[in-house]
Amino acid sequence: MSVRLAFSLLAFAAVSGCGAGSDPATKPSAAAKSAVAPVLLAPEIAQFYRERGTRPVWVADGALRPEAIALAERIARAGDHGLDPEAYGASELKAAIAEARSGDKQALARAELLLSRAYPAFARDLRGAGAEGGMRHIDPGLEPEVPDARALLEHAAATQALGPEISAELRMNPLYESLRTGYAQWRAAGGGSGAEEALIRANLERARAIPAHEGRYIIVDAASARLWMIEGGKVEGPMRVIVGKPAMQTPAMAGLLRYVSLNPYWNMPPDLARDRARRVLRQGTGFLARERLQILSDWGDHPRVLSPAQVDWRSVASGKTTLRLRQLPGGANVMGAVKFMMPNDMGIYLHDFPDKSLFARSDRRISSGCVRLSDAPRLARWLFRGAAPSPNGSAPEQRVDLPEPVPVYITYLTVLPGAKGGLTFQPDSYAREGSLRGGAVRTAGRGVARTGG
Repeated sequence: MSVRLAFSLLAFAAVSGCGAGSDPATKPSAAAKSAVAPVLLAPEIAQFYRERGTRPVWVADGALRPEAIALAERIARAGDHGLDPEAYGASELKAAIAEARSGDKQALARAELLLSRAYPAFARDLRGAGAEGGMRHIDPGLEPEVPDARALLEHAAATQALGPEISAELRMNPLYESLRTGYAQWRAAGGGSGAEEALIRANLERARAIPAHEGRYIIVDAASARLWMIEGGKVEGPMRVIVGKPAMQTPAMAGLLRYVSLNPYWNMPPDLARDRARRVLRQGTGFLARERLQILSDWGDHPRVLSPAQVDWRSVASGKTTLRLRQLPGGANVMGAVKFMMPNDMGIYLHDFPDKSLFARSDRRISSGCVRLSDAPRLARWLFRGAAPSPNGSAPEQRVDLPEPVPVYITYLTVLPGAKGGLTFQPDSYAREGSLRGGAVRTAGRGVARTGG
């Protein structure tokens, strides 16, 4: 529900600075109504002005503040974000600012109210509303924070540094900013429209779903199989990674990386355990010891170790029985030397991987859903600020907590910023862009348990 404020109410109260003793409930005269059209404001914005005696935010010394004009220009370029500038009244705002340059009080009041209406709406769409991008948030507080209109205006009114305040409120993550810049260049160069255009906007929305944390966070893009480490706007990377095969996709998700596990076990996925059972039927059980594989009684925390003779290998090979196989730490263990744990019900984590030759492949969709790292020691040093932990002896699964939890955002971007500006279009390796390319859409995995790899 909206309320109407006549411009004359602010023109003679707010702009002239004489409104401290005025009655906010006073209705404008008929003459004032006919002189200027009213502005529709959300109730919380109207209340904001009433409670501050209709004093302005964007007007000072009888003129619009330069930061207000810069904000209006920024809103006019909303198209570079894949957003519609007219959703924020960009044309109306531009005209109002032009009229306000004369110093006319009613024109200034009109520009004032239009800015206060457009700014929160733009911030909301840029940083929060509709920017989920199909991402599942495992831990609270990792979702995009939808800015509150009243709070935004109060912060703007309270600061002496209005420009930095606006920039901070509209700050985005570096990957998104590079993508937005590339899109702006693409549009300026006469980029097309239709399904390609829709594809770029869909990727911008996914990138918007990653908040611009002031601290440290990690972005993994499953489409390009790359990882970035970000702190204070500084980006390290990309690092090549391996992600899930099409049948076991790495899901779009956000979680807190809380600890590392040194000398980790590898719990083999059931489909690979079936493959090993078929190999047993062909070759015998000798390779199990060579590959340092343990046979466990169940998937609990305290399973019994079984001998090969206790297993019905034919039943496992046919899929009638599920078998838990675990590879001991060290050597060619698929987990390498360290796992980076962000507890979640899908069993997704980041980990080391011994065969570095696989990271040279262009198609790196070969894991069971987890993210394999080409340079796990580098990530460990970054997480522990240069002092990566070492295992205390050979005991398996040694837990070391991080100094502070670090958010990890796994996204899926089929459009990325180019190395020299512009955009780079990537294969839709998981076929999630079907509705944009003329086919069916496959969504990110949700609630699918994975055992590693």
